[in-house]
Parts: sequence; C-alpha cells; structure tokens
Amino acid sequence: MKKTLPFTAQQLTEIKTTYPTPFYLYDEKGLRAHARKFKQAFSILPGFKEYFAVKATPNPFIMKVLKEEGFGADCSSIAELLLSEQIDVLGEDIMFTSNDTEQDEYIKARELGAIINLDDIRHIDYLEHTLESHGGLPELLCFRYNPGPLREGNAIIGDPKEAKYGFTREQLFEGYKLCQQKGVKRFGLHTMIISNELNPDFFVETASMLFELAVELKEQLGIKLKFVNLGGGIGVPYLPGEKAVDYDYVAQQVMQEYQRLIIANDLDPLKIYMECGRVIAGPYGYLITDVIHMKYTYKDYVGTNATMANLMRPALYGSYHHISVMGKEDQAESHCYDVTGSLCENNDKFAIDRQLPEISEGDTLAIHDAGAHGHSMGFNYNGKLRSAELLLREDNSVLQIRRAETLDDYFVTLDFNQLQTFK
Repeated sequence: MKKTLPFTAQQLTEIKTTYPTPFYLYDEKGLRAHARKFKQAFSILPGFKEYFAVKATPNPFIMKVLKEEGFGADCSSIAELLLSEQIDVLGEDIMFTSNDTEQDEYIKARELGAIINLDDIRHIDYLEHTLESHGGLPELLCFRYNPGPLREGNAIIGDPKEAKYGFTREQLFEGYKLCQQKGVKRFGLHTMIISNELNPDFFVETASMLFELAVELKEQLGIKLKFVNLGGGIGVPYLPGEKAVDYDYVAQQVMQEYQRLIIANDLDPLKIYMECGRVIAGPYGYLITDVIHMKYTYKDYVGTNATMANLMRPALYGSYHHISVMGKEDQAESHCYDVTGSLCENNDKFAIDRQLPEISEGDTLAIHDAGAHGHSMGFNYNGKLRSAELLLREDNSVLQIRRAETLDDYFVTLDFNQLQTFK
C-alpha cells in the first residue's frame, strides 16, 4: 500500500529551481483541514482546547496557521515561549510544561500569563522563590502526574516508573495542599505518559484516571479542578495500512467517563485540554531529498543529500517513514535498498531493506510524515547544516518559512580573530 502526496513530481522540480534540496515541505491545506477535524471531534467535551506542542514543529508560520484554527501553544522552554509571544499566543492560551527548569524560563512564563505546569513537588518552593519579585505564585497552577506502575508507557517516552517526569500520587496530594496554603486559588491536573500511541482506548483510560483523581481531590482537599489536560501522545499511522486514531470515538468515550465521574460528583464544569503535536503536524510535512550516489556492495545503497541530521527519528527509534520516489510512484517496488545519508555514523539511514522502485542518481525522494519531530530535532554533527522549511500554500504557491543554514551560521559562534593569537 502506498501513501498519497499533496504535490506532484513536476511541482517539486519547479520548487527545486529556487530552493535546493534537502528541504522540508509542509502542506498548509492538509494541516488546516486536519486541525478543523480534530477540533470538531473534541468540541463535544466541556471547554475543550488543544495546545499545539510547539516542540514538534517550532516554526511561527506553522504555529500561526494553528492559532488561526483556534489552537493554543504547549511550550517547554523559553525559546518556545518567545515563539508564542511572536504570534500573540498569550496568557492562558499557553501551557508551560517544563522539567529541570531555569529561573528565567519561569519568569518569562509568568510575564506572559501562561499556565505553569509543575513537574516536581520541589519546584513549588523553587517557583515561589523565583517569582518573589515578579508577582509571586500565580493564581492558577497545574501539576503533572506520573502514575508510575499503575500505567504502561512505550519505547519513545519510556515506562512511567522509569520516566523523569511528574509527581507521584502521594506528592500530588501533598503539592495541592501546600499550594492551597500558599494562596493559589485555581488548579489544573495534567499527565503525559505515552507517545505515538494508536490504541484509542489508551486515551479514554487516561481521562478516566484523571477524572478519578479529580473526584479524590475534591473529597480529600475540597479542590474543584478548573481543568484536566489529557496530554498528547496520539500516534501517526506511519506504516501504510495502519489505522489512525478515531477522534470521534475517543471524544465520545471520554464524554461518557465525564458524565460518570465528573457530572455525577458535582465537578462540572471541568475543562478538558489536550496538547498533541505529532498527530497535528506530522502527516503534513515531507523531507525532500535528492539521490546523489548509488552504491552496490554487500547491499544496495541509495545515497541522499539529506542525513539523520535532517531527520533523526529512524536512527533514534528505528522509526518507519514511508518514502516516495518522485515520478515513479506507480512503478513496482521491485528493488531492496538501504536509504542513507553521509554522516560518519552507520545508523545514518532513513530506511533499511526497503522495497522501492528502481532508483537512479538524480531521483528525488519524498520522505513522509516528517512534519513533527523532524526539522526540530536537527543537529550539526559533521558540520551538516539545517535545511530550509517551505510551506505549500492552499493556492499551491510556496513560501520559505525558514531559510537553510549557511556555513557563516555554523561558524558564527567561533572567534577566529582570537584564534590567530591563541598559543
């Protein structure tokens, strides 16, 4: 089974006359349509809001598209906060979830009025000290819950009891009580225990877990939560034939649990938030690369001008990303190849033993589902330069939304003048 593309080989040929490969190409039409579908499905939940996980695709143009579709921003660093500020996503439209957080990051989050989501009970005192001269603790605080052995994780985010994130159950109750005493008036509850999950029932179980905690917080501490954030983690069907998560099913099942636990225990209204990134942008970004070498030794290799410095997920997680050979989409997948880059690392491969049409030097490849955790995870090993990011607009025009790095960019932090006198 093959995946479809929102552009043709001829379109790419034209784009390449202006923008050399490798580059990322994002599909605005597909991104907007999917954002609307996602929002519509979950709109049955009280006060629903999606906070796009900026870490997935930290580009203000992509973020602005999603802002226009009603999304907030889930941030985890000062850089991501600044990106949100640039597109006027402010106040409680920002969730700031961080760990091992620097003081200046908390100060900036407070300045923007973001919802601060604490990762550790010890961060309560740290935050209070940090914000002494910046208005003190905010009126609203959220805590990240780690259920430990009560839930299972996966290879990407890890086993919850091994994960560095979040409060234990006991710390959660202690933390809320402490913040009540410190004058915090409103509270939220958050968790994020899975990544790239395609089982829809997992997300329903997560909602049930948080709703049950909401009931216990009311019973034990008299706290009526303002919101629960179910986190993200909805997966992308990277493999052809995999079934995407049914948003309508998840929303309906979560609503049933809401009625059973929240309404029945007089906790309504309780706003429901999510912070998906991968599933929002992932399917609508493509890494475009040219084949510059073919090699035939113990295996047949396709050598591209992209590397895992452009897209490291296959090397990091063994992840599958579908590959289209442009202009040969309808040809039989008759040859077995490893598709590689030029880094001095043998795991610099986009595909291993992949059946593809016969490939020749000069062919162009489109690597699918790279719109999240693709460009954002790039690096400069071997002096490789980060590629450009382009946006395929709804009218089929192309806008460069990030230029490619240059060697001047790579060397800008080095002081060559001082080098001349270094002995």
